[in-house]
Amino acid sequence: MIAATTRRVALLPDANHYVGPALARQLVTRGHDLVVGTIDADLLAELTAAGAAIEVVDGARDLAEPATAGLLVEAGVARFGRIDTAVAATGRIVTGSFLKSSFDDLRAAVNGCLEAPYHFLRAVVPVMVAQADGQVLVVTSASGARPTPGAPLYSSARAGANMLVKNVAAEVARHRVEVNAVGTNFMDFPEFRRASGADDPEVRARLEASVPLGRLGTMEEFAAFCMPFVDGTSRFTTGQFVAYAGGWA
Repeated sequence: MIAATTRRVALLPDANHYVGPALARQLVTRGHDLVVGTIDADLLAELTAAGAAIEVVDGARDLAEPATAGLLVEAGVARFGRIDTAVAATGRIVTGSFLKSSFDDLRAAVNGCLEAPYHFLRAVVPVMVAQADGQVLVVTSASGARPTPGAPLYSSARAGANMLVKNVAAEVARHRVEVNAVGTNFMDFPEFRRASGADDPEVRARLEASVPLGRLGTMEEFAAFCMPFVDGTSRFTTGQFVAYAGGWA
């Protein structure tokens, strides 16, 4: 049954990982109900207490699986009647030199960094085209904006995702659907610290020295940066890729 609501509806596949919790809090604060694939019980209780209606599609988290995004969209439309905004952070960090790489490494990078955004866009964009309104944000990587020593396959796949966003945006702009990408690097979260060795204080110091702003970024400030792309307040930007990497790209 479709619920009557005057709140905007946001699709957020993973409210547990990376910027997911911070994004969920920001969106709810700004008057959104949520469709999520996975969410921590405590966060679910917090957001519900704040007044949000939340549709949880258990296990619909891995966007590299072709059916996942479609399940989320179907559940959101069935519950709320529309999807106003959709945000996906996809990707798998694949490191190492090109000369020592394997085709399996390339497959992993493409699957996580290019195929997953494709499945996500293919599921959410048609719904927004049909309703002649919507905002989509794909979180990629700043490595897709410049050559990245130590992660050439990852950088290449991310660049492909950034260009996919630009092409989709150009195709659907006439339907009042905005599609943008934001790419991060040097963010303070466990997977980046593990891949880069930044849990070692000496390694972290060297990494931070390579960032023009001299530190790693936080999830809370990144979520705040994403809001104009997704919260309905700024509706005249589409087809853009913006690096969020402390001046590195």
